[in-house]
Amino acid sequence: MTTATTPATALKKTPFHQFHLDHGAQMVEYAGWSMPIRYGSIIEEHKFCRASGGFFDVSHMGRLRFSGRHARRFLDRVCTRQIFGMTKGMCRYSLVCNERGGCRDDVLVYCFDEDEYLMVCNAANRDKLMQHFAEQKGDLVFKLEDETEKTAMAAFQGPKVMEVVSSMSREIPNLKRYRFTEKNLMIVKMIVSRTGYTGEDGVEVILGSMTAKLALSLLLKEKKDGSDVVKPIGLGARDSLRLEAGMPLYGHEIDEDTDPLSAGLAFAIKLDKGADDDRIGGFIGQAALQKIAKEGVKRTLVGLKVEGRRSPRQGMKVWKSGSAGDREVGVVTSGCLSPTLDYPIAMAYVPVEMSELGTPLAIDLGSAKAAAEIVKLPFYSALR
Repeated sequence: MTTATTPATALKKTPFHQFHLDHGAQMVEYAGWSMPIRYGSIIEEHKFCRASGGFFDVSHMGRLRFSGRHARRFLDRVCTRQIFGMTKGMCRYSLVCNERGGCRDDVLVYCFDEDEYLMVCNAANRDKLMQHFAEQKGDLVFKLEDETEKTAMAAFQGPKVMEVVSSMSREIPNLKRYRFTEKNLMIVKMIVSRTGYTGEDGVEVILGSMTAKLALSLLLKEKKDGSDVVKPIGLGARDSLRLEAGMPLYGHEIDEDTDPLSAGLAFAIKLDKGADDDRIGGFIGQAALQKIAKEGVKRTLVGLKVEGRRSPRQGMKVWKSGSAGDREVGVVTSGCLSPTLDYPIAMAYVPVEMSELGTPLAIDLGSAKAAAEIVKLPFYSALR
């Protein structure tokens, strides 16, 4: 119970907060922010994104700007992906690791110049990363500014999104994946990247908080017959969309005790960073990941197609049948009844020797076990 002397901590509100209320969103607390979990049916929102387009408020994501003489050098120190060599307009997905090779966070780095970058990180990890970066700065000369609460960020995802965008810009629809541009739309200055977290085509937009509402009104257009092309979508469908796309979520597939090699994220790690160029140093956790790569991972992340209609959930045990009986071999990290595929799916960690496609397993649902089969990730993607 709170009192006048011990008030409850107020949740942060994004620049789109009133929009969510006006559209009947069910609001929930997420990483200290008041966020929409859904506006109506999560399944219908999911399907609408797959069929047409969705607007996602992702302003709770951290936006950290690095600028100055040693900005690039510092980012190469804390990021598993090589930052040296990035040119203006490029985005790179990377991990920030601890010394043991565990994932502090997964991030997206935008290059504006050789001495200016923007990092987008998970909302729950923003404060942790700011502290980590302060501890690692040493004598390097750069400025780190947290721009999260003075900017807004939105994602527009779906097969018809680029039709809407093309009516306002010729350049943006021609962007390659993981590229961005800076645009002025009327009085709205924005950063637009060809990135997303749904398995659909689309863009993510970063802009000033004061102009966010205007930009939203321009982008949420209607067809001539009055039907919506893009509808607002909450965190519930965002989660099922990213799961179908086989994308990791911090706290589920990756965390401080999970290395990115086991999570299938080797593409985002340059294990030999700095080995043949003295302008590039190694990264935190590099030695640990090199050792893991040399010895081989013991467990790996797989996709599971599950029989029945019940949704697997994080923490459920994965079992394997054998001559000696059933034995526990792994654990579910994420699961749902896929709205697109119309059957339950899950991601789980299992021993490498049991990770071949087609391997039969079972998930303990509590009252019963459901048969499952290892299938290829992602479960679904329009970007293949």
